Amino acid sequence: MTSYGSYRSFRLAPQRSSLSRALAKDSPLRRLDWVMLLAALALSLVGSLLVWSATRGRDSLTHGDPQYFLYRHLTNLLIGVGLCVGVTLLGTRRLRTAVPFVYLAVILMLFAVLSPLGSTINGAHSWIQFGGGFSVQPAEFAKLAIVLGMAVVLSARVDAGEREHPPTRSVLQGLAVAAFPMCVVMLMPDLGSVMVMAVIMLGVLMASGAANRWVFGILGAGTAGALAVWKLGILSQYQIDRFAAFANPALDPSGVGYNTAQARIAIGSGGLTGMGLFHGTQTTGQFVPEQQTDFVFSVAGEELGFAGGLLMIGLLGVILWRACRTARQAPDLYGTVLAAGTVSWFAFQAFENIGMNLGIMPVAGIPLPFVSYGGSSMFAVWIAIGLLQSVRSQRPIGI
Repeated sequence: MTSYGSYRSFRLAPQRSSLSRALAKDSPLRRLDWVMLLAALALSLVGSLLVWSATRGRDSLTHGDPQYFLYRHLTNLLIGVGLCVGVTLLGTRRLRTAVPFVYLAVILMLFAVLSPLGSTINGAHSWIQFGGGFSVQPAEFAKLAIVLGMAVVLSARVDAGEREHPPTRSVLQGLAVAAFPMCVVMLMPDLGSVMVMAVIMLGVLMASGAANRWVFGILGAGTAGALAVWKLGILSQYQIDRFAAFANPALDPSGVGYNTAQARIAIGSGGLTGMGLFHGTQTTGQFVPEQQTDFVFSVAGEELGFAGGLLMIGLLGVILWRACRTARQAPDLYGTVLAAGTVSWFAFQAFENIGMNLGIMPVAGIPLPFVSYGGSSMFAVWIAIGLLQSVRSQRPIGI
């Protein structure tokens, strides 16, 4: 009997020891921001239900399989979470040394879009098509490249202890890092992604401690650049029509303004608690185009109602709050800038997407982070979550 008790104690002791190490205060698991991770996962799972509802009756898209988009969306989510884990395990130091290679790879992908390898989907020449229905939108990864590249350049001399704030040379280099991919994306043209990149650039500059004259100068240059783009005819006609429809919703309700008009009808019909998942008349009637991507929030508004839409915005708010907390507690400027750039990215892109569903922002063709269907977007936002986790894991113990 004594021998069995000793053997049982021997078997259980290592398990208790492993559990204790996993739950210890300095454990890598304890350093992760589980609130942020769970909020992002919950939002992604809600998105999978909305994508499923928006596509299950569209045989022309699903090839007769109602679960086609659901399975693909969940697969994208699993890959995204795997990328998040990999980035977290790499840590900020090794990632920092890899930034030049990541930036170069993204630039090459952007140029590939402008080559014969690029393809046009829904009026935007922004994709690289591969076999088996697999495609990549490099502009989503360009947002990551700008955050990473500017963070490295602007923080280099500050984190080395040479300066308190980024010098003029570092600011100019950081602006060049952002401007190059923005110009390439503008040539596609993908105005929505350029708008997000511009906001990321401003957020990074402000977080880095750069002089205010740079921020005001960029705002002025951006206004002048927007006017020049308009006057020079760089925008496609469908993009011009979208802005015209935003300025005057009654201009063409059956044409360029159709998507927004139908999305607003769907959201308005949802009321407080919605019609119930899979029971939205606008959704099941397939009145809203691109409802699994750009207009996925209209599914939430119709089927989950005001309460469901508010829940989704609340989950986004939790992610942004925890990311701001990560920026504030980062041990160096690199981590602060990286987190601030991610906050700028998520906040503006979510505001623009939800706003265009409500008719308070122009239609720009950008996805709702964590929710809209699309592998490139899902991979990019989960990699960004991994970057935030790697920054947080470097904080001093006890913070």
